[in-house]
Amino acid sequence: MKLRLRTGVVAVQVALLAACAHSERAGTLATLHRVPPDTTDVRVDDGLQKAVQGYRQFLQETPASELTPEAMRRLADLQLEKEYGVRGTTEIRVDRADDRVAARAPSGPAATASAASAANAPAAAGAKPVQMAAPEVGRIAAARSSGKTPTGAAPTDIERQVEQRATQGQAIATASTAGVAAAESGPLESIKLYDKLLTEFPNYAYRDQVLYQKARAYDELGQPDDAMAVMEQLVKESPDSKLADEVQFRRGESFFVHRKYRDAEGAYQSVVAKGAASEFYEPSLFKLGWSFYKQGAFEEALHRYFALIDHKVAKGYVLGEKHTATEDRRVEDTFNVIALSFSNLGGPEVIGEYFAEFGHRKYEDHAYRYLGEFYLSKQRYQDAATVYQDFVKLYPFHATSPDFSLRTIGIYETGGFPQLVVDAKRDFAARYGLKAEYWQHQPIGERPEVVAALKSNLMDLANHYHARYQDPTLAKEKQASFAEATRWYGDFLDSFHDDPTAPAANYQFADLLRENGDFGRAATQYERTAYEYPAHAKAAAAGYAAIFAHRENLKKVDASAQDAARRATVASSLRFADTFPQHEQAPVVLVAAAQDLYELKDHVAAREAGRKLLAKFPSASRELQRSAWTVVAHASFELADYPTAEQAYVQVLSTLPTDDASRADLVENLAASIYKQGEAANTAGDFRTAANHFLRIKQAAPTSKIRAGAQYDAGAALMRLQDWKAAAQVLDEFRRDNPGHELVQDATRQIASAFQQAGDLGGAAGEYERVANEATDPKLRAEALLLAGKLHEDSKNLERALAVYTRYVGEFPKPVVDALEARQRMADIHKTRGDDARYRAELQNVVQLDARAGSERTSRTRTLAGRAALVLTEPLYTRFAAIELKLPFEKSMAAKQKAMADAIKGFNTLVPYEVGDVTAAATFYMGEVYANFSRSLNESQRPGNLKGNALQDYNDQLDEMAFPFEEKAIGLHEKNLELLEAGVQSPWIEKSLARLAQLVPARYARPEASTGFLGQAERYEYVQPATTAPAATAPAATPAAPATTGDDDVSAH
Repeated sequence: MKLRLRTGVVAVQVALLAACAHSERAGTLATLHRVPPDTTDVRVDDGLQKAVQGYRQFLQETPASELTPEAMRRLADLQLEKEYGVRGTTEIRVDRADDRVAARAPSGPAATASAASAANAPAAAGAKPVQMAAPEVGRIAAARSSGKTPTGAAPTDIERQVEQRATQGQAIATASTAGVAAAESGPLESIKLYDKLLTEFPNYAYRDQVLYQKARAYDELGQPDDAMAVMEQLVKESPDSKLADEVQFRRGESFFVHRKYRDAEGAYQSVVAKGAASEFYEPSLFKLGWSFYKQGAFEEALHRYFALIDHKVAKGYVLGEKHTATEDRRVEDTFNVIALSFSNLGGPEVIGEYFAEFGHRKYEDHAYRYLGEFYLSKQRYQDAATVYQDFVKLYPFHATSPDFSLRTIGIYETGGFPQLVVDAKRDFAARYGLKAEYWQHQPIGERPEVVAALKSNLMDLANHYHARYQDPTLAKEKQASFAEATRWYGDFLDSFHDDPTAPAANYQFADLLRENGDFGRAATQYERTAYEYPAHAKAAAAGYAAIFAHRENLKKVDASAQDAARRATVASSLRFADTFPQHEQAPVVLVAAAQDLYELKDHVAAREAGRKLLAKFPSASRELQRSAWTVVAHASFELADYPTAEQAYVQVLSTLPTDDASRADLVENLAASIYKQGEAANTAGDFRTAANHFLRIKQAAPTSKIRAGAQYDAGAALMRLQDWKAAAQVLDEFRRDNPGHELVQDATRQIASAFQQAGDLGGAAGEYERVANEATDPKLRAEALLLAGKLHEDSKNLERALAVYTRYVGEFPKPVVDALEARQRMADIHKTRGDDARYRAELQNVVQLDARAGSERTSRTRTLAGRAALVLTEPLYTRFAAIELKLPFEKSMAAKQKAMADAIKGFNTLVPYEVGDVTAAATFYMGEVYANFSRSLNESQRPGNLKGNALQDYNDQLDEMAFPFEEKAIGLHEKNLELLEAGVQSPWIEKSLARLAQLVPARYARPEASTGFLGQAERYEYVQPATTAPAATAPAATPAAPATTGDDDVSAH
């Protein structure tokens, strides 16, 4: 039974050896103290101790063969595994999840056996896996105190932290906590086995693995120098071994811990040289940079650090995102030591110079950030801020630039540099304002934190400069501060109009403008605050402040801008009253707006505003309501809405104290509004209504100055209505109420006219006489007397008419024309009354007055005088025509000839008056004188002694004597016709035409005579007749007969 067991165990060992013979990787130095518990659920009948015994039994009982070295190696590995829980048949890998060097069980039977061995090892055997211990700080300190100091600067806190993390778990381990004397037997036995294998089998294919395991054993025993010696042997014998990169890394770690930085540099470099495929490439590259750093070669160190970051980024590592803690820590450490390197190279400008020379990276912002934070940790505030600012200047549109600008602000705040804080905030606001170029390169929607910071900074800047503006100690900077505050308030409000804080900011901005005396702009901003935001606490106050600002602005603007400024004030006031009717000042504001509108002559809007106050604020004070009614009244009056104006004035007066100074003017306005209604009715032809309106003024506004005029106009309206009786009554009342009024005399004339129109001519005449008696104006008195006289004439009261005319010519001899008219009327009255003497005497007066008129002589005076003279001359013809030629012929002929001469002379004196009908009459009469003389010759008494032929001869001789006079008569009548061509229309011309038809019937009595006459008439030109009468002589042997002469003739040219 025992033999079978042994045989079975040996069989198992052979199988395991076969598997181990093909394992390319055993457990590594890195996993010596880092092996996690192997929880693989694989059961083997015997545990680890039986496996060890099996290998020993195999070596003792089995002749040497190709499996012997494998058995020896495996036995040595199991010894180490048994003591330290680290299996030698495992492979090495770098777990990408946490970047730790960890154990990974290989595939295949060997792995299964090894796992089984570990799983079945008894706890008492001390097989519990342990991790590789980190180097103790004390030992590191001791190593540094050995007198080997690096060439770099004194280590900083960050430098010590980064270095400590870099050496933890990577240096060759020192003695573990399990290092008791009894436990050393296992490793020592393993070392002996490894030495025996190497001696007896110098060509063993896995010699490098044996050396590697041997170094592990020395390491577990706490003999680092021996371990290093074995590793040196490994890299010399097998430089291309797959274990060489780890061994070189471990060498470098050992050198580094012992401050042999040049040696460490070589070891790390050998790993890096193999390329990124090595599992130790990243830690070696990192530590290579550290080695250069420790030697003071900071630029060389930077090259390696950036090579490491480049490598990780190329592999897909995303900076700023979360990865394994170890991986993130290594990247963080790398950037920290990058910052240290830049700091050691010089000032803040070095980082920019480095990238400019050795190439820029997409992740430069991380390098700048770590350097900036490093400076900040050292309280190098300006350097820290400069680093961030330099990046922003270099990459103004980089996604991180706003963060860096904000960090600059924070640095200055931390350092206590208020002015630099302000400058940095100004720069931030300028660079990242919502209209800045930055947002053409970056999506603004993805950076809410930047927008929030912008909002905060804009408000901070506005408040800062507003406070400086208000600071009396900074008076010299007042306007500069105002400009700055204005700029930042403006930017804030333009950018964040919808923000809940915008109304308060807008109010502050308006306050600033008002404080600076810029009332126009202040009003605009107060209005914006009041009306362009959702309801907020300061809205009403802002609306009222806007009105105040507008009214202050009115005091400053020049005359050309007054109208616009006042209209803006009104608009703001109306908006305030509509929006904030509950505000205690709303009624006052509304009344003021109404008054302003009235002054602006916007009467429609003014009245509307006044009415709005009365409707919306019924509880407003009596004074405010009276002011509103006043505006309504005035505006309605200007709009010609006189009924409304009247009602409003009544309201105003009803609330106005009787002793108020403005009452008299308001009464006048009330009267005027009523009067205007009368005027409108007059214009419309509604004279009754007009009169009623005019008469209402006496009751509604008895103290009005226009009351009397309105009474008079009422009478005038009734006159136009032809209600003569009512008109006379109203006008008479006007005279009684206003005896001294300037229109009293005119009223009298109107009354007279009313009487006249009503048919009461006597009454009318009496009124005109009253005018003449009362009037002081001579012209008016004269006119009144003439009217009175005429009316007396028309009423057949000739006695009274004559008396009035007589008075007139006595009082008003001039103007001459009017006096002659009056005398003509007097003459006419005498004629009517049959008083021919007075009639002719008055006509003689007319002729004489005209003759003496001189420069006052006019066509009218000539007309009157000419006609009067014609009447006075006509008897000459009558006397002439009455004389007959009878025996004794000489006596009658002499009388006839004298009368003829007188008549011709008399009628010739009428022509100079140049009055058409008078001239026509004179011409007619002169023609008739000659015609009568011719006829008188033919009709004269014949001598009784003539008979037969003697009588016939006598008659023929008379015919011959009469014929020239008849021709003269015809010529004069034809001359009269010429007056037609001169435009004279007169019945005397018609009489001449009739006489021509009798005298020359062949020419003028035919039906076409009119046409023929006109044709002949055109050939004549009127000239003044001669003034000499013709003489008559008796023919020889015949009775005396008159002879004709040419000097008293009217001839044609």
